[in-house]
Amino acid sequence: MRSFLLTPVLAGLLLADGPGVISSRYSASGPAPTADPNSAFWKGVAGVVTERGPEGEAVAGHRTEIRSRWTREHLYFLFICDYQQLFPRPSLTTTEETNKLWEWDVAEIFIGSDFNRIRHYYELQVSPRGEWVDLDIDRDNPLPEGGWRWNSGFTVKARLDEKRKVWTGEFRIPLASLDPRPPANGNEMRVNFYRLQGPGPKRVQIAWQPTGSRGYHVPESFGRLRLEGR
Repeated sequence: MRSFLLTPVLAGLLLADGPGVISSRYSASGPAPTADPNSAFWKGVAGVVTERGPEGEAVAGHRTEIRSRWTREHLYFLFICDYQQLFPRPSLTTTEETNKLWEWDVAEIFIGSDFNRIRHYYELQVSPRGEWVDLDIDRDNPLPEGGWRWNSGFTVKARLDEKRKVWTGEFRIPLASLDPRPPANGNEMRVNFYRLQGPGPKRVQIAWQPTGSRGYHVPESFGRLRLEGR
């Protein structure tokens, strides 16, 4: 698990809960993930877009769009990721989770439902080839092995178009694993979205809500997800 330092610059930049809000649109039914932005499930769903890094700097060639939907049982996210260079894990497995997947190309969700304990949240990742990992993060009382033994029960799907240099990743997460409340219109959670893309010195970081540092584990900077439409 990566770490960060809370710098004076960061302290001056952050606002409680962050300024960003993403709406998650209700659906009466939810299919298995397809990672297809043009599917009936995802077509026409408005999302949020970022083209910036964690310190708010512009990041060319890595536009990232995130959309969300929810059902009575699941929370869905779709990432549409432009890229310039791939950095895949040398060996591929999609039948079990991959610890330290963030050392290669990934899209990441950091999400928590406890507004009174914001330093406890969950991290879920997918790679351009459909690898995955989920973690239970507690910044004050870290779990053994960084919390990666936690299992949300989520499923993922990824599509890679090397000709167009875009990949898509979809998450379907059981809502009960994230939030003890019954799902309802108007419920909110704290969330941020990130990407890591490319190798070595060319590695690019992308963030939805700026953290004010090169680190991502800054829950004070999270925005909000709002369930809507039911």
